[in-house]
Amino acid sequence: MSEAAGARPTLTIGVLAKNEAHRIEACLRSAAFADQLLVIDSGSTDDTVACAQAAGATVVAYPDWQGFGVQRTRLLAHATGDYLFFLDADETITPALQAELQAVVASGALGVWCVRWRLVAFGQELKYFRSQAKPERLFRRSTLLGYEGVVHEEAKLSEPGLPRHVFRSPLLHHSRETVRSSLVKLTQYTMLGAAKRAQRGKRGGVLRGLASGLSMFVRLYVLHLGFLCGAAGFLYCVFVSLESFFRYAAMRFDRDQLTQTEGR
Repeated sequence: MSEAAGARPTLTIGVLAKNEAHRIEACLRSAAFADQLLVIDSGSTDDTVACAQAAGATVVAYPDWQGFGVQRTRLLAHATGDYLFFLDADETITPALQAELQAVVASGALGVWCVRWRLVAFGQELKYFRSQAKPERLFRRSTLLGYEGVVHEEAKLSEPGLPRHVFRSPLLHHSRETVRSSLVKLTQYTMLGAAKRAQRGKRGGVLRGLASGLSMFVRLYVLHLGFLCGAAGFLYCVFVSLESFFRYAAMRFDRDQLTQTEGR
């Protein structure tokens, strides 16, 4: 599917997944316009693989988890499109974003394209919440060398000075579906984030965690207008703030175990 003279550029949409059978179908259905749908499965024990294959995706299994950066680099090795768009299993592409994405691919332009999130939490769209995150998601495949980092991974580019763009239309992000799954996610991202910071030599502690957690809550609930999103908005802000707190607590009390966390 690589671009040839006179041929239209092609698009691969890649998804990392593990035990996402309950939502992988909706994710891939929103991405069905891609020339290649590619799923890297990290050792699912549910029907994720079967659901992804039924949705028309090529599935490649890498159960030896070594972090998000490694999995994204592995995905890159199987992509065939001229452009590569990374989509998470808890996200769906809106029709408006699809149109923008297809227009960029058709143009053949060089650059890096970021998305804005429209958050859905606990069954409710957080309409008034101002998400500041703008993750990089679309690349010309020839410019993407791989990824570094266990969590909040960073792309390595062959041309670091490429222009950055932000899609106008948001990407629908089902951030937290239930309290139970949010607690699981809290543990996972707390430990991964703590391992990353410990590796950089940062110090942990309860007081540092309290300062970070309280600052995060005020920022999200007040400045980002979480208070306008009802109980779901409050819960979302609490969980993200708890992640900030426990990250520093883990760096103080679980420091000897953090190197083990990095390899999962």
